[in-house]
Amino acid sequence: MPRPLHQKHTRHESGGQAKPKGVDKPFLFALVGLSLFGLLSVFNASVVSAFRDFGNEYHFIQNQATFLFTGFVLCFIISRIDYRKWYGLAIPLLFVTLVLLLAVFIPGIGVGALGAKRWINLGFTTLQPTEFAKLALVVYLSAWFSNRERSRFLPFLTLLGILVGLVTLQPDLGTAVIITIIALVLYFISNAPLVHFGLLVPVVAAGVGILALAAPYRFARVTTFLNPNSDPLGSSYHVRQILLGLGSGGWFGIGLGKSRQKYEYLPEANTDSIFAIIGEEIGFVGAVVLISVFIFLIYRIFAISRRAPDRFGQILACGVGSWLAVQTLINLGSMVSLIPLTGVPLPLISNGGSNLLALLIGFGIVLNISKQAVKTKR
Repeated sequence: MPRPLHQKHTRHESGGQAKPKGVDKPFLFALVGLSLFGLLSVFNASVVSAFRDFGNEYHFIQNQATFLFTGFVLCFIISRIDYRKWYGLAIPLLFVTLVLLLAVFIPGIGVGALGAKRWINLGFTTLQPTEFAKLALVVYLSAWFSNRERSRFLPFLTLLGILVGLVTLQPDLGTAVIITIIALVLYFISNAPLVHFGLLVPVVAAGVGILALAAPYRFARVTTFLNPNSDPLGSSYHVRQILLGLGSGGWFGIGLGKSRQKYEYLPEANTDSIFAIIGEEIGFVGAVVLISVFIFLIYRIFAISRRAPDRFGQILACGVGSWLAVQTLINLGSMVSLIPLTGVPLPLISNGGSNLLALLIGFGIVLNISKQAVKTKR
C-alpha cells in the first residue's frame, strides 16, 4: 500500500549540477500534431456511417472534437499541478475505479452494445470505466511501488486479479490484457525478484489463452487469425477487409478522402479499424511515418521517466509510456494480423471519448514530470 510521500529528493549524478528541464516541447508538439491528425482521420473514416445513422456527416467529428478540446484543457490544467499530488490520490482513484467497474452491471446505469456492458450512461454522454481504470492502475501502482517494501507479490496478484476479472466480465479481453501487461511492467521495473517473472508470465499466457478460447466469438477470432480464408463472408470478413484496405494503399496510398473501405465495407472503420482506412489512403510510406510518430512519443515519455526527480515520478511516467506502447502495439498488431483481432482503439486516433480523455490526463501528468525533470551537467 502507498505510504506518505516525503519531500522530493532531486537526483544528482556523477557530482553534476541538476537543472530543471522545463516542459518537453518535442513531446508536446508531437502530441498535438498526432491528436489533430486523429481528428482528421475520424472525420474521414466516419463521414459515411455518420450520414447513414444520424443524417449528419459531422456527427462523430463533432463529438470527437468536443472530447479532444476537453482533453487538452484537462491536460493543460494537470500539467500545471505537481505530479506528487497524485500520490495522495492513489487509493481514492482506485476505489472510484472499482465502483465504476461494478456500476456497468447495474441495470439503468450500465449501457450495453454488441453483447458487451462496458459503458455508464451520464445522460449527456457515456463513460467507459475501463479506460480510466488504466490511469488509476498506473497511479496506484506507481505510488505503491515507489516504496521499496517486500512481500507484495500476493497483494499485487490479488489486486490485478480483481481488476482483470471485472474487465473480463464486461467482456473486454483486449483491455484486460493491456491492464495486465502494464501492471507486470511496473511490477518488474520496481526491482521485483526475477523468479516472480518466471512464475507470472506462463500463468498469464495460459490465462489469456483459456479466456480466448472459452467464448465462441473469441474462438472464432483465433480461428480467423490462424486461417483468414476459413469463413470469408463470416468470421473472417473483418480481417479480410482490413488487409484489403491496407493492401490497396500500396506505397503511397490512393489519396486522402478516397478510401473505398469506409463505404460500409469495413466494420468499425472509425474506431478500432481506423488504421486500415489510414493505410489505404496514405499507403505504406505514410503509415510508417505515423508509426514513427508513435515511437517518438513513447521514446520521449521514457526519456522523461529516466530524468524524473524521484522514484514515484520515474515509475509514473514509465506507466503512462507502457500504456501508450502496449495499446498501440496491440491495435497495430491486430491490423496486420500479427495477433488475433481485438477491440482495442488506436491511441489518439480512433474515435472514442473515454480513451482520449484518459490518455490526455495521463499525458498531462507526464508533462508536469518533464517540467521537474533534471538535466545533469558533467
